[in-house]
Amino acid sequence: MRRATELVQIALDPDDPYGAASTPIYQTATFQRESMEEPQAYDYTRSGNPTRTVLERHLARLEGAARAFSFSSGMAALAAVLRLVRPGQRVVAGADLYGGTHRLLTQVAAVAGIEVDFVDATDRRAMEQAVAGARLVLVETPTNPLLQVVDLRELADTTRRAGALLCVDNSLATPVLQLPLSLGADVVVHSATKALSGHADLTAGVVATSDPAVIERLGFHQNAEGTALAPFDAWLLIRGLQTLGVRIEAAQRGASRVARSLREHRDVQQVFWPGLPDHPGRAVHEQQARGPGVVVSFTTGSVDRSVRMVDALRLFHRTVSFGSVHAVATMPCRSSHASIPAAARRLPEDLVRLSIGLEDPEDLWEDLEQAFAIGVRPPQPSARRVRWAAASRRQR
Repeated sequence: MRRATELVQIALDPDDPYGAASTPIYQTATFQRESMEEPQAYDYTRSGNPTRTVLERHLARLEGAARAFSFSSGMAALAAVLRLVRPGQRVVAGADLYGGTHRLLTQVAAVAGIEVDFVDATDRRAMEQAVAGARLVLVETPTNPLLQVVDLRELADTTRRAGALLCVDNSLATPVLQLPLSLGADVVVHSATKALSGHADLTAGVVATSDPAVIERLGFHQNAEGTALAPFDAWLLIRGLQTLGVRIEAAQRGASRVARSLREHRDVQQVFWPGLPDHPGRAVHEQQARGPGVVVSFTTGSVDRSVRMVDALRLFHRTVSFGSVHAVATMPCRSSHASIPAAARRLPEDLVRLSIGLEDPEDLWEDLEQAFAIGVRPPQPSARRVRWAAASRRQR
């Protein structure tokens, strides 16, 4: 099946006696046993649930994996992957990563005795040197928020020779645009809170792999630690996945309109989006992905200007995250990446990240233009502050 069909065609539970056209929500903690002597498929939702099973089988098919696991959040999914690394072993991570991932690596994994090195994953020579002796290599591509592109085929060859596992965070590209396992990765993770669900109404994480040893360990930890996705959230994610293709297609058209217009705007210094002709990773991205995605980042040359501009937006939601049906704007250094110490961030402080939604691209661009007009002007005191200042002068 082609990808659009595959997304919609959910393989329903063959044991469902009623043939429900929509996956039922098994909102239960436990399951009645037919006999204490006979084993059965489900007994406790932490260990397994029919709604979650349908979701995980569908996710595995979309990623081309033997098995997929769904977790209560993207961070829970990443934490499960880190369980593959033992104290005394080493993780090599891309230098441009989501702030929560950086926090997990530096404040949780490192405290547990795992050595962590951050390396520019686009630098082939640096990665070849860094992965020697590593247990796990963790990268994003495109990265969040600088939209850098990592050559996954090349990196997979490097990690394989070093005997390390390659884990790719595919949250930005999604399986609609990129399939890391087919490019040589061992493990794929998603913050399904973002594009996979697409409606900003649940938190979820996904891990997919075809490695039997990894499958065994992930399954054990998901059950032992109780981090699996709840039935209702699994159902919401199933529903979100069915519209993923059309959402990405529409939002990507809007991202193209916005990115190309930002590139020509007098108040923008630099634009980051893999679809632009001068993007340094464009050629590699076109070889390994079906499109440049829905997230666009840019700088204005002034932190104050970026703040005023983002605060002036009317249609963009000023929230963290990305990949939703509605457009989102944020400044990573003040939100999603604020947990990274300033000296370690390697990000422009004035960086603005946009996630394009399903609004009309012309409306979004008009909103950006009016926000730029406000952003370039120095802030004006409010009428209340003017009255207060005048009254203070009279009192003096």
